[in-house]
Amino acid sequence: AQFARTLDSQGADLDSTLRHITAAAVHLIPGAECADILTVTGRNKFVSHAATSQTPSRIDSLQARLGEGPCIDAAEDVIVTRSNDLSTESRWPTFSPLAVEAGVLSVLSFQLYTGNDQVGALNLFAGQPHVFDAESLHLGEVLAAHAAIALVAARRQLQLQSAVASRDLIGQAKGMIMERFSVDAERAFEMLVALSQESNTPVARIAGRIVELGPEGR
Repeated sequence: AQFARTLDSQGADLDSTLRHITAAAVHLIPGAECADILTVTGRNKFVSHAATSQTPSRIDSLQARLGEGPCIDAAEDVIVTRSNDLSTESRWPTFSPLAVEAGVLSVLSFQLYTGNDQVGALNLFAGQPHVFDAESLHLGEVLAAHAAIALVAARRQLQLQSAVASRDLIGQAKGMIMERFSVDAERAFEMLVALSQESNTPVARIAGRIVELGPEGR
């Protein structure tokens, strides 16, 4: 409950939210020695976020390079993935022995969210086998549910801020075009759209360039 209340106070800073989630996971979930959040975007773009040590990033890099592993499975396919002992694991024959060499024997991963073309998982790691029990699983599911809500809210807030900033830029650019070419607002926007189509550049980026150049820009 305290974790959920604290998440609500994190605001729109997505990086801070992710760090708070992984730190809480290590603190709250029995057996967890370190944690991170793995996101997979588009065609196999893997990124490790908010790792509590160097180990999660190394393990995720292995999975990204090999195209297999528990964290990828959790992010893309299943709600929860657990391996009690990677030294005897058969599901990921290439990844598992390399993870053991890196000092990881137990893994517990929870799918966090899906949105657009991006998926993610909360991943917990330990250097000993059989450390994640039923309590770890239950607490992890609750934590992941709260974390998913917080992540979606943070991302939406960032998208809203970006949309507002783009709208303001377009408004400024329209005003400058109206003054320079003595046209009304509708015509100024049509000119922006035409520039966007001709250059295959988003309208907001065209507007930003116009504002950057200033009233005397060409």
